[in-house]
Amino acid sequence: MLTATDTMAQQVTISNNLLYDAWLTPNLRMGVRLAPHWSMGVTAGYRPWPTDDHKSKKWKHLLVSPDLRYWTDSVNVHHFFGVNLIYSHYNVAEVKFPFGLYKSVRNERRQGDLGALGIYYGYSWPLGRHWNIEALIGAAVGYTKYNRYECGECGTKIGEDKKWFAMPQAALNIVFNIPGRPKKVAQPVVEPVEPVQPVIQQEPELPKETQTVVVKPEPVEPAVHQLAKEYPVLAHISEYKAYDRSQVLRRDQRALFVYFPMGKTDIRPEWRDNQQTLDQIVEATKKLLTLDDAQLSKIQIVGLASFDGSVKLNAKIAQGRADALKKYIQDRLAVSDDQFEVSYGGEDWADFRDQIEEEIANGSSKSAELRKVLEIIDNEPDLARREQKIRKLHYGHTYQYIKEHLLADQRNSGYLRVYFDYVDGTK
Repeated sequence: MLTATDTMAQQVTISNNLLYDAWLTPNLRMGVRLAPHWSMGVTAGYRPWPTDDHKSKKWKHLLVSPDLRYWTDSVNVHHFFGVNLIYSHYNVAEVKFPFGLYKSVRNERRQGDLGALGIYYGYSWPLGRHWNIEALIGAAVGYTKYNRYECGECGTKIGEDKKWFAMPQAALNIVFNIPGRPKKVAQPVVEPVEPVQPVIQQEPELPKETQTVVVKPEPVEPAVHQLAKEYPVLAHISEYKAYDRSQVLRRDQRALFVYFPMGKTDIRPEWRDNQQTLDQIVEATKKLLTLDDAQLSKIQIVGLASFDGSVKLNAKIAQGRADALKKYIQDRLAVSDDQFEVSYGGEDWADFRDQIEEEIANGSSKSAELRKVLEIIDNEPDLARREQKIRKLHYGHTYQYIKEHLLADQRNSGYLRVYFDYVDGTK
């Protein structure tokens, strides 16, 4: 399921291939985000030099190349694989290409057109909200038809030819993202709370027989209560409940979730809205540790995974995600191991079943198929067979719908709450 952050960020990219520039060829690529893992774009390059046809050495050409990319993490982040089509009209003579490529154009001029199909692998490094550097390498196979001429500046035609060819692909792109990644949300600073002194009105003198009225000061709200209002992830230890697999954890609106790409266990702040969530976890815990009226009692983490994949592998992934979040907190704050409660929830079937019921209640067009999913969950105790049966429903179409619309919210480190206890009788 896409979040507002996913749908707004990185919709369009504009990039320039620095290697192509080094060959004195102005170029530009425009890319568009299609889905969480897919993008498409088109590259154009044009080199009109030399404009003087009497110069023998020349590499004049026009190139257009549409492409489709699959990103393993999210669009414009880290690893990607691509396929592209290439068209070029060229006029080349007396050019020495590197690595001994295209030796025939060193001694004659060739003018013609080519078309090719290529594949490539690349990696993109985010540099900030708007900038990336990406590198790619690949190869292409194509067909060309051209006229042959005796020399670069003469027009004497010596024949025509056509052939199949293979060529390498490489790029080092500087990329500009529009509108850019979301800004980090600054957390408000909590000012220390000064104790409020009661104001006692000076009463006029009353007769001695009149009973004295004692004015009691208004109670001061503990600072930890104010902090819990600012950070709902905080709760008193009396609200703690031990985790069991039947709980629907995402219904706890005060819990925080850190999300992961499929099959990954390392913390990625740039993924979805993780950076904002991680900042909240660290800031809330850090401020709690500075209070005099409360102390950190427990940080509860439940590692979870979606059910796509083997049960054994998903248990390992859930464990890795919970441990990664614990380490992230300990790398930034002085929190001991005994202040954590880390549970490995494995496949999150309780939340998944709850999501299915919500889809049906909201009038999903797939309601009839989803009811069959509920029947499988309720009647098949073996988790591996349960997954296989769901995958086979309607020749896999039901599972594809589930994968695209529901499973993304289960690929997280799980339910996280921070619990405190009072100090010196504070309530």
